[in-house]
Amino acid sequence: MAICTVYTTQSLNTISTPTTTKTNLGFNQKQVFFFTKKSSLSTRRNSYFSCSAGDSKTIVIGLAADSGCGKSTFMRRLTSVFGGAAEPPRGGNPDSNTLISDTTTVICLDDYHSLDRTGRKEKGVTALDPRANDFDLMYEQVKALKNGIAVEKPIYNHVSGLLDPPELIQPPKILVIEGLHPMYDSRVRDLLDFSIYLDISNEVKFAWKIQRDMAERGHSLESIKASIEARKPDFDAYIDPQKQYADAVIEVLPTTLIPDDNEGKVLRVRLIMKEGVKYFSPVYLFDEGSTISWIPCGRKLTCSYPGIKFNYGPDSYFDNEVDPGSQIVALQGRVSVLEMDGQFDRLDELIYVESHLSNISTKFYGEVTQQMLKHADFPGSNNGTGLFQTMVGLKIRDLYEQILASKVGALEASKA
Repeated sequence: MAICTVYTTQSLNTISTPTTTKTNLGFNQKQVFFFTKKSSLSTRRNSYFSCSAGDSKTIVIGLAADSGCGKSTFMRRLTSVFGGAAEPPRGGNPDSNTLISDTTTVICLDDYHSLDRTGRKEKGVTALDPRANDFDLMYEQVKALKNGIAVEKPIYNHVSGLLDPPELIQPPKILVIEGLHPMYDSRVRDLLDFSIYLDISNEVKFAWKIQRDMAERGHSLESIKASIEARKPDFDAYIDPQKQYADAVIEVLPTTLIPDDNEGKVLRVRLIMKEGVKYFSPVYLFDEGSTISWIPCGRKLTCSYPGIKFNYGPDSYFDNEVDPGSQIVALQGRVSVLEMDGQFDRLDELIYVESHLSNISTKFYGEVTQQMLKHADFPGSNNGTGLFQTMVGLKIRDLYEQILASKVGALEASKA
């Protein structure tokens, strides 16, 4: 049975004509767009009527992090797990932020800025401030894509700082929404099938931004410091609290293996995995639920100074936020944590570490090592950031396949 819905969403400078496409279940999906011209970009709205089969297979993943914290690298690792290169929409705006592969579509939530760069300056707000973002439109469009309905998504042009005309986004098998606010709005948060937060400590974030903005963008050290300090109040208020809602957190900290280390080249990375998440079983080292400390350096793993150390065990996370009267929220405080401090000398030896990890959702022995070697030139490939990003990507693939199998099973049961 087809389901028809009328959506009203904001859009920018476009007139769309009626189109009819065929869904993957054989139903015809029709979209009719109506354009109403208003006096300003921020108040132009498109209404569209759409029919779909109602049995969507789109899985929605949310990835939250501050600017310059490795979201792009994580996306490249994730899409690689599913196969096929992620590229901007063909024939579209060359400044599009969207990446599309055979299986995934990655949407940058900066596209839902309601104010352009000049508008933010005039109002005295940063892009982190919710007042500079259109959460109503974000919710409507993510919900539509999850339900198998194409949308015309706006584009925020990072080069010009302006809001460009929208682009047509078709519902993919896996939709990834990445940016500052994927878990800020409770309506959007409820649409997520899985969520990740990249939690970079202030010391590491500062070192990374210096490396990127001074080397690649020509910024001065003083301007970088000023930018970080200017963003910090809004980051603390609006971005950082989202990690309490994440199903997995990749936390990046300075090493503890080098006393009083100030260089930030060696990292301690923690993979914090929430217990009780449907279709997700946390990775463990040696023995599930135990507390393990392991230094693997030796004949099978080459380690130069300061070496490598792994820790694993149960922990609590944001338990001060937990409502004791709610069983569901209480799960928020129970986590398993896998930690790696140090860096690899030889990635091909990673297979030794991989062989001691369980629940990593690989399809064959050595798949984690293969993925790491495949992208050895990516940032973080010699430490826990690359390792844990890769493992989370494999877990998301497994989650997608489990959800898909569940839906197919339910469909077959309804026919019986």
